[in-house]
Amino acid sequence: MKNRSVISLLLIACSTTAPADTIGSVDTEFKLIGPDNKIVIEAFDDPDVAGVTCYISRAKTGGVSGAVGVAEDTSDASLSCHQTGAINLDPKIKSGERDGENVFKKRTSLIFKSMQVVRFFDKNRNTLVYMVYSDRVLEGSPKNSVSAVPIQAWR
Repeated sequence: MKNRSVISLLLIACSTTAPADTIGSVDTEFKLIGPDNKIVIEAFDDPDVAGVTCYISRAKTGGVSGAVGVAEDTSDASLSCHQTGAINLDPKIKSGERDGENVFKKRTSLIFKSMQVVRFFDKNRNTLVYMVYSDRVLEGSPKNSVSAVPIQAWR
């Protein structure tokens, strides 16, 4: 059991997905010491599907613990993905072989919690579907948000 926990922690620490650009933020709660609690808006491009950009808004905990990087952010997030260019899907994505693939991951606590965006392909509607959710090594949260990108001809 101890080895499994160590392996899980290493996988979380070493995972690589799309980098995000911070678009902006708004304060939600004043903190006397350290940064305020806020909602952060970030954008990232799907690393395997050129022509799709996703925007995520998420809670970020401030205060002293947030300033030193040991705070645990809440599981609240919203997601909006859009076609921003021509889309040519990898045959493995079209076939569903890569459904549930992680395209974005952000650590939301010192070790145990992360926020992830996964991609699915709805073959019947020719649409990419993205879902954001939070997980922990031992238990996750049912809070989630979903966004769909219908694939259309690009100008």
